This record gives sequence, structure tokens and C-alpha cells, in this order.
Amino acid sequence: MKTILYATDYSDNSIAALSYAHALSTHMNAKLVVLHVFDIPTVLSTAVREPYQHLEEETFKMHRTKLDNFCREHLGDAADQKHVQLVAVEHKSVVDGIVSQVKEFNAYLVVTGMKGGSVLKELLMGSTTKHLIDTSPCPVLAIPMTTSHRPIKSIVYTTDFEEEDLDAIYKLVEMARIFNAFIHIVHFAEEKNKEAETKMSELSEKVSTMVAYKQLTFEVVPSDDVFSALKVYLTKMDADVVAMMERKNKGLYNLLFHRDLVKKMETYGQIPLLSFNKINRELFTL
Repeated sequence: MKTILYATDYSDNSIAALSYAHALSTHMNAKLVVLHVFDIPTVLSTAVREPYQHLEEETFKMHRTKLDNFCREHLGDAADQKHVQLVAVEHKSVVDGIVSQVKEFNAYLVVTGMKGGSVLKELLMGSTTKHLIDTSPCPVLAIPMTTSHRPIKSIVYTTDFEEEDLDAIYKLVEMARIFNAFIHIVHFAEEKNKEAETKMSELSEKVSTMVAYKQLTFEVVPSDDVFSALKVYLTKMDADVVAMMERKNKGLYNLLFHRDLVKKMETYGQIPLLSFNKINRELFTL
């Protein structure tokens, strides 16, 4: 059984992610680990004076109870389902604490919440979630706080024709099979570009030799305004998830696409973002 790990800080923007993670785990017949990471020294600074060993024990109990109450409030009786496991762990770093549990449970996917308003700007420009994306041994699915779960039928994956894209697409196909979903692989070119068309054709051939899945489309979209083109494309494909490979900036395309694009993608804050990490490609390759 696969494991989906959902991490929460009890904030409002993590509530939608909890419901989404639970629905996703149910549909995928996966175990759901609901995780909260806390730091005991922070608690010690405000707690009453007691022997440390007793305080530590009480602190774990307190956080476990708070996590249980959070799940019952937002999941109801579903919080008692056998595939749901609540875990509260102590760690000085929230991200490192999450990553340690990803490894402990060999998680297939990490689900987190992200704020509305400046959704992907915060997500990808230095937030805790950005750090998690950079270090997680598995893909990270970030859920906007205003998103309601619906079955995944359409996934849009943006490609820059790098070798690592094959690993991400392989992983996406595995997920798409469960939902019988389409995967739309798209590259945005500044103008009608024969080289881009050739590369997309080559990518299509490589994917076809790697996986047998008919519900894949490949398209190069010419546009000198990537932001507007992506918005139109996501609407056209009725996207349920948009997936990207996080890369180190190199070249004009990456500088444009992975810096400015994420700032403006806050316009599309209703769509969950699935992020793969180029650095950790060997960890999510199956």
C-alpha cells in the first residue's frame, strides 16, 4: 500500500489540504499519515516549570491530542478510518522533521497547504514549502486554501525538454492510471519554433517506449506571453493539477518560466501544484 503524508501546522490554509489528502488517499487506496512537527524548546520557553522528562511526555501528549482534535473537526468520523494514522514528532526544523517522516514511511507523496492570495509566489519563492520541495525525497502536492477536492481527470505537465522530465512523466503516469486521467504535456515557445516541435516529437517517442499509456497528449504552444498562454491552456484542458519540475535557473527559458511565471501564477490559485525536484530525480524514479 502506498503512503501519502500530509503535513499540517493547523493554519486555515492547511484545512483544504487535509480534506484533499484524505480524499486522495481513499481513492488511491493509500495509507494517510497526518503529521505535525513541533519543537520542544519552544514549548519549554512558555510552559510551567516541571522536570524535563515529564514535560516532554506531556508535550507529546498535548500535540497528539491537538492533532486528533484537528482531524476530527475537519474530517469527522473519517478520522477514525483504519488507513489514517496520526503522527506528532519533535524536531527543531519543520522541514527536516517532515523529510525524516517521508523517509520513515517511504511516502509516495507529500501534501501540504498553501495560502490563497499570493499562492505560488509564496510557495516557490522562499517559503517553508519551497524548502520542502527542494529537499523532499518524493513529489510535493501543494493545495490552495480555497480548493475543493475533485477526482483527478486532467493533469498538465510543463516541460523544458530535460532528461529529468522523463522521470516525472513516468511518476505522473503511475498516478494517472489510478484515476484514468489524461496527462497533457506542454511546452511554451516564444514563437512558432521548429526546434521545439522536433524536441516534443522526440520526447513523445521516448515516453512511448518507457510507458504504455494512451491518454497522453504533447503540444508546443507558441506565445510571447507565457503567463497568459498557461492560463488559457489550463482552462482549455480543465486542469485538476498542474505539475512542474523544479530546476536550478539556467538559460532564458528557465529564468522566465520558473521565476516570473510562478509570481503570476497566483492568478490560478484554484489549481493544486505538483512539484518534482530535479536534484532528487533518482528518489522518485520508479
